[in-house]
Amino acid sequence: MITYSLPGSREYQEALYPNPALLDPAVKLRTYEDVIAHMTASSLEQDGIQIQDKSLKVTTGPAGQSGYRIAFEPLPQFIAQAEQFAAIHQVMLDENHAGLALAGADACRKTPIWNPMAGYPVNGSDGPSEWLPCLPLGMPFVTHRAVTLLHYPPIVAYRSADYLNNNTLKRWKQLLICVGVNEPDRYHAILDVNPIAAPGSGESEYPNDYFPIGLTSQFFDNEPAGLNYVPAMLELMLNPPANAANLYTLPLLICGSPLYDPQAPGWFRTRYKDQLPKDKHGSPVADVLTAGFVKIRPDSTKRTPYMIANHMVAAGVTGRCTDDPTRMPNIQKYEAQDLVAVTFLQLVAAGTDPAKAKELACLRWFGRADSEGAPNPSKPDDQLTLCAMAQMDLCFDQKKRAPMFTFEQAKARCSQMNYPSYSPCFGCGDLPPLPKAPSTI
Repeated sequence: MITYSLPGSREYQEALYPNPALLDPAVKLRTYEDVIAHMTASSLEQDGIQIQDKSLKVTTGPAGQSGYRIAFEPLPQFIAQAEQFAAIHQVMLDENHAGLALAGADACRKTPIWNPMAGYPVNGSDGPSEWLPCLPLGMPFVTHRAVTLLHYPPIVAYRSADYLNNNTLKRWKQLLICVGVNEPDRYHAILDVNPIAAPGSGESEYPNDYFPIGLTSQFFDNEPAGLNYVPAMLELMLNPPANAANLYTLPLLICGSPLYDPQAPGWFRTRYKDQLPKDKHGSPVADVLTAGFVKIRPDSTKRTPYMIANHMVAAGVTGRCTDDPTRMPNIQKYEAQDLVAVTFLQLVAAGTDPAKAKELACLRWFGRADSEGAPNPSKPDDQLTLCAMAQMDLCFDQKKRAPMFTFEQAKARCSQMNYPSYSPCFGCGDLPPLPKAPSTI
């Protein structure tokens, strides 16, 4: 049996997790014990650590003691990973990691920056604007293969106590499956440069002006003030015990672009300007599909392979059918860039050098060693994948807040239209009936 106590006081521990009183009643998490057990079970599942049925328990200490204790019984073949899980869980939640997010949020609350639209709705579904500290809980943190850096978690992630059940992460999982990742859950380790849940989830992006790059630099990456949540968590998440023998850390994907939600790459460019490639004017470059190495901190023992990518839902929000597939925001160009980024991550996680991984990924989706020009996959299956992803992004049901078609349905639609290039721009309505097969009589 694996047993351990969460770090800090009970009050501190409860501040780390979603407040059960603020959750959607449908999730049926009534107490902090319920919430902590739910999040821990999710992380174990994402890490692929199997435990005895109904063995996971969360309890409070005896009278006179405070805090929550976690216990679960791993199956014999998962004991070593379960021990690593317990150790990392405690470190991740201590005051030098997750606690820095709470400290940054507390500092932000004292300023006019905190929730400037409080009491007013900013989209059609999230209700009055609410900001709540929200940590990357319920994700893998032992067997993951990469880390993804995003802007902020949508409020639905807090209210549902589920960081992964939203449009952003659903599309991310579909992309992972599309490029051939066999265990997509291992790519669900996510960190936000602003660990504050707010209205969003791709359905209607929270206005970016309310989460400027300066907010991260002031409250979550401010070394002199001791508010350095983002680099502290990156250091921990990028080099789990399973990666100890590797020369480099796990790969880091930084998602966002000038067309949609640029905060994470903007922070990255500001923070690591001395380590990034420079343009002809000497300005640091953090454009989409820029790749290379950085050191998260000057004294980091390992370098981190990285790539800049679009935000996961940018294609659906700003992608369009245009006459020029060589330029953004053409939907085919969007899809190819996204598929390059995910393929890059898969290759680097398997040990490929970042420069070579980018070249191979571009060859697969653009038919050349870079991403210039129009997408041009050589394999028919990849052509069909690109078309199907574009159909899903172009045909979005705003009422259901979901794509109108599953991936398989979108592939069938693309196949039925039978364009040589599998262009996705044939609309979202009913397709002409398939021709009847000729009679064999």
